[in-house]
Amino acid sequence: MSTPYDIPDPPEVLDRREGPYGEVVLRRHGDLLQIIANGCFLMDTSDGRSERRLVDAALAALDTRAGHGPHVLIGGLGVGFSLAHAAGQPHWGRIAVVEREPAIIEWHRAGPLSGLSARALADPRTEIVEADLVRYLDETSDTFDALCLDIDNGPDWTVTEDNDGLYSAVGLAACARVLRPGGVLAVWSAKPSPEFEGTLRNAGFQQVRTEEIPVARGVPDVVHLGVRPG
Repeated sequence: MSTPYDIPDPPEVLDRREGPYGEVVLRRHGDLLQIIANGCFLMDTSDGRSERRLVDAALAALDTRAGHGPHVLIGGLGVGFSLAHAAGQPHWGRIAVVEREPAIIEWHRAGPLSGLSARALADPRTEIVEADLVRYLDETSDTFDALCLDIDNGPDWTVTEDNDGLYSAVGLAACARVLRPGGVLAVWSAKPSPEFEGTLRNAGFQQVRTEEIPVARGVPDVVHLGVRPG
Protein backbone atom coordinates (compact mmCIF):
# COMPACT_ATOMS: atom_id res chain seq x y z
CA MET A 1 0.00 0.00 0.00
CA SER A 2 1.33 3.41 -0.91
CA THR A 3 2.00 6.10 1.64
CA PRO A 4 2.08 9.89 1.30
CA TYR A 5 5.86 9.61 1.06
CA ASP A 6 5.52 7.65 -2.19
CA ILE A 7 3.90 10.62 -3.94
CA PRO A 8 6.53 12.83 -5.59
CA ASP A 9 6.39 16.53 -5.00
CA PRO A 10 4.90 18.49 -7.90
CA PRO A 11 7.39 20.20 -10.22
CA GLU A 12 8.53 23.68 -9.20
CA VAL A 13 8.39 26.31 -11.96
CA LEU A 14 11.69 28.19 -11.94
CA ASP A 15 10.92 30.44 -14.90
CA ARG A 16 8.15 30.89 -17.41
CA ARG A 17 8.57 33.01 -20.54
CA GLU A 18 6.47 33.94 -23.52
CA GLY A 19 9.02 33.49 -26.28
CA PRO A 20 8.90 34.20 -30.00
CA TYR A 21 7.43 30.73 -30.63
CA GLY A 22 5.17 30.40 -27.62
CA GLU A 23 5.57 29.60 -23.95
CA VAL A 24 8.74 28.03 -22.58
CA VAL A 25 9.02 26.83 -19.01
CA LEU A 26 11.94 25.69 -16.90
CA ARG A 27 10.92 23.41 -14.02
CA ARG A 28 12.69 21.60 -11.23
CA HIS A 29 11.31 18.17 -10.32
CA GLY A 30 13.35 16.68 -7.53
CA ASP A 31 16.93 16.67 -8.78
CA LEU A 32 15.88 17.12 -12.41
CA LEU A 33 15.58 20.26 -14.51
CA GLN A 34 12.94 20.09 -17.25
CA ILE A 35 12.18 22.23 -20.31
CA ILE A 36 8.56 22.47 -21.47
CA ALA A 37 7.55 24.24 -24.70
CA ASN A 38 3.90 25.11 -25.29
CA GLY A 39 2.91 22.41 -22.82
CA CYS A 40 5.02 19.76 -24.59
CA PHE A 41 7.79 18.09 -22.58
CA LEU A 42 11.06 18.50 -24.46
CA MET A 43 13.83 17.13 -22.27
CA ASP A 44 15.29 16.95 -18.80
CA THR A 45 18.61 16.39 -17.11
CA SER A 46 17.91 12.78 -16.12
CA ASP A 47 20.26 11.00 -18.52
CA GLY A 48 21.71 12.48 -21.71
CA ARG A 49 23.01 9.22 -23.18
CA SER A 50 21.15 9.65 -26.46
CA GLU A 51 22.09 13.34 -26.79
CA ARG A 52 25.75 12.46 -26.30
CA ARG A 53 25.40 9.58 -28.75
CA LEU A 54 24.05 12.05 -31.31
CA VAL A 55 27.44 13.78 -31.30
CA ASP A 56 29.50 10.58 -31.11
CA ALA A 57 27.63 8.93 -33.98
CA ALA A 58 28.20 11.95 -36.21
CA LEU A 59 31.91 12.00 -35.42
CA ALA A 60 32.25 8.25 -35.97
CA ALA A 61 30.63 8.53 -39.40
CA LEU A 62 33.04 11.25 -40.54
CA ASP A 63 36.18 10.62 -42.53
CA THR A 64 38.61 12.70 -40.47
CA ARG A 65 41.77 11.68 -42.32
CA ALA A 66 42.09 15.23 -43.71
CA GLY A 67 43.58 16.15 -40.35
CA HIS A 68 41.61 19.29 -39.51
CA GLY A 69 39.24 19.45 -36.56
CA PRO A 70 35.78 18.95 -38.07
CA HIS A 71 33.23 21.71 -37.59
CA VAL A 72 29.88 20.73 -36.07
CA LEU A 73 26.57 22.56 -36.06
CA ILE A 74 24.21 21.52 -33.28
CA GLY A 75 20.56 22.38 -33.81
CA GLY A 76 18.99 23.02 -30.41
CA LEU A 77 20.72 23.86 -27.13
CA GLY A 78 18.21 22.10 -24.87
CA VAL A 79 19.66 21.25 -21.47
CA GLY A 80 23.15 21.34 -22.99
CA PHE A 81 24.11 17.65 -23.09
CA SER A 82 25.17 17.65 -26.76
CA LEU A 83 27.12 20.90 -26.47
CA ALA A 84 28.90 19.87 -23.27
CA HIS A 85 29.83 16.51 -24.78
CA ALA A 86 31.18 18.04 -27.99
CA ALA A 87 33.19 20.63 -26.07
CA GLY A 88 34.63 17.86 -23.91
CA GLN A 89 36.17 16.24 -26.97
CA PRO A 90 39.40 17.53 -28.55
CA HIS A 91 38.43 16.22 -32.00
CA TRP A 92 36.02 19.00 -32.90
CA GLY A 93 37.13 22.33 -34.32
CA ARG A 94 34.34 24.90 -34.37
CA ILE A 95 31.22 24.04 -32.33
CA ALA A 96 28.21 26.18 -33.31
CA VAL A 97 24.84 25.83 -31.60
CA VAL A 98 21.67 27.35 -33.06
CA GLU A 99 18.91 27.99 -30.51
CA ARG A 100 15.81 30.04 -31.24
CA GLU A 101 14.56 30.55 -27.68
CA PRO A 102 16.39 33.41 -25.92
CA ALA A 103 15.14 32.13 -22.56
CA ILE A 104 16.97 28.82 -22.98
CA ILE A 105 20.20 30.61 -23.89
CA GLU A 106 19.80 32.83 -20.82
CA TRP A 107 19.17 29.84 -18.54
CA HIS A 108 22.52 28.47 -19.67
CA ARG A 109 24.50 31.69 -19.50
CA ALA A 110 23.27 32.94 -16.14
CA GLY A 111 20.61 30.58 -14.85
CA PRO A 112 19.96 27.12 -13.42
CA LEU A 113 21.35 25.30 -16.48
CA SER A 114 24.73 27.04 -16.29
CA GLY A 115 26.16 24.25 -14.17
CA LEU A 116 25.80 21.91 -17.15
CA SER A 117 27.22 24.17 -19.81
CA ALA A 118 29.50 26.79 -18.25
CA ARG A 119 32.72 25.06 -19.27
CA ALA A 120 31.44 24.45 -22.80
CA LEU A 121 30.29 28.05 -23.20
CA ALA A 122 33.73 29.27 -22.09
CA ASP A 123 35.42 27.07 -24.70
CA PRO A 124 36.81 29.30 -27.50
CA ARG A 125 35.53 26.81 -30.09
CA THR A 126 31.91 27.37 -29.00
CA GLU A 127 29.53 29.83 -30.65
CA ILE A 128 25.87 30.27 -29.70
CA VAL A 129 23.66 31.59 -32.49
CA GLU A 130 20.21 32.87 -31.50
CA ALA A 131 18.15 32.04 -34.57
CA ASP A 132 15.47 29.74 -35.94
CA LEU A 133 17.32 26.76 -37.36
CA VAL A 134 15.20 26.48 -40.51
CA ARG A 135 15.87 30.13 -41.34
CA TYR A 136 19.55 29.81 -40.42
CA LEU A 137 20.02 26.89 -42.81
CA ASP A 138 18.44 28.91 -45.60
CA GLU A 139 20.50 32.03 -44.99
CA THR A 140 23.95 31.02 -43.73
CA SER A 141 26.99 30.86 -45.96
CA ASP A 142 28.89 28.74 -43.42
CA THR A 143 29.53 25.06 -44.02
CA PHE A 144 30.09 22.24 -41.54
CA ASP A 145 31.36 18.69 -41.42
CA ALA A 146 28.51 17.51 -39.19
CA LEU A 147 24.98 18.70 -38.49
CA CYS A 148 23.39 17.30 -35.32
CA LEU A 149 19.68 18.06 -35.01
CA ASP A 150 17.81 17.88 -31.71
CA ILE A 151 15.13 20.54 -31.93
CA ASP A 152 12.07 18.28 -31.80
CA ASN A 153 11.02 14.96 -30.33
CA GLY A 154 11.74 13.53 -33.78
CA PRO A 155 10.76 13.86 -37.45
CA ASP A 156 7.25 12.60 -36.66
CA TRP A 157 6.74 14.66 -33.48
CA THR A 158 7.70 18.28 -33.95
CA VAL A 159 7.43 20.96 -31.28
CA THR A 160 5.83 23.45 -33.68
CA GLU A 161 4.26 22.99 -37.11
CA ASP A 162 6.90 25.29 -38.59
CA ASN A 163 9.49 22.58 -38.01
CA ASP A 164 7.71 19.98 -40.16
CA GLY A 165 9.41 21.20 -43.32
CA LEU A 166 12.88 20.54 -41.89
CA TYR A 167 12.35 16.79 -42.30
CA SER A 168 10.94 17.04 -45.83
CA ALA A 169 12.88 16.81 -49.07
CA VAL A 170 13.17 20.62 -49.17
CA GLY A 171 14.39 20.82 -45.58
CA LEU A 172 16.92 18.04 -46.08
CA ALA A 173 18.21 19.83 -49.17
CA ALA A 174 18.91 22.85 -46.91
CA CYS A 175 20.72 20.54 -44.48
CA ALA A 176 22.83 19.12 -47.30
CA ARG A 177 23.67 22.62 -48.53
CA VAL A 178 25.44 23.53 -45.26
CA LEU A 179 27.30 20.21 -45.15
CA ARG A 180 30.64 19.81 -46.84
CA PRO A 181 31.03 16.83 -49.20
CA GLY A 182 31.21 13.74 -47.01
CA GLY A 183 29.50 15.63 -44.18
CA VAL A 184 27.19 13.81 -41.79
CA LEU A 185 23.61 14.61 -40.83
CA ALA A 186 22.55 13.14 -37.47
CA VAL A 187 18.95 13.54 -36.28
CA TRP A 188 17.80 12.66 -32.75
CA SER A 189 14.36 11.08 -32.36
CA ALA A 190 12.32 9.72 -29.47
CA LYS A 191 11.29 6.80 -31.68
CA PRO A 192 12.38 5.20 -34.96
CA SER A 193 10.94 6.64 -38.18
CA PRO A 194 11.27 4.29 -41.18
CA GLU A 195 9.50 6.89 -43.31
CA PHE A 196 12.18 9.47 -42.49
CA GLU A 197 14.88 6.98 -43.47
CA GLY A 198 13.25 6.79 -46.88
CA THR A 199 13.09 10.57 -47.13
CA LEU A 200 16.81 10.78 -46.34
CA ARG A 201 17.62 8.36 -49.14
CA ASN A 202 15.34 10.13 -51.60
CA ALA A 203 17.04 13.44 -50.70
CA GLY A 204 20.36 11.98 -51.86
CA PHE A 205 21.94 11.05 -48.54
CA GLN A 206 24.06 7.92 -48.51
CA GLN A 207 24.94 5.35 -45.82
CA VAL A 208 21.53 5.97 -44.23
CA ARG A 209 21.04 4.05 -41.02
CA THR A 210 19.43 4.28 -37.60
CA GLU A 211 21.17 3.71 -34.27
CA GLU A 212 19.06 2.74 -31.27
CA ILE A 213 19.85 3.94 -27.74
CA PRO A 214 18.07 1.90 -25.04
CA VAL A 215 16.06 3.83 -22.46
CA ALA A 216 14.72 2.79 -19.07
CA ARG A 217 11.15 2.36 -20.32
CA GLY A 218 9.38 2.31 -23.66
CA VAL A 219 10.76 2.36 -27.19
CA PRO A 220 14.44 3.28 -27.59
CA ASP A 221 15.65 6.72 -28.57
CA VAL A 222 17.35 6.72 -31.97
CA VAL A 223 19.78 8.68 -34.07
CA HIS A 224 19.08 8.76 -37.81
CA LEU A 225 22.26 9.16 -39.86
CA GLY A 226 23.03 10.06 -43.45
CA VAL A 227 26.13 11.18 -45.35
CA ARG A 228 26.22 13.85 -48.04
CA PRO A 229 27.91 12.39 -51.13
CA GLY A 230 31.52 13.45 -51.64
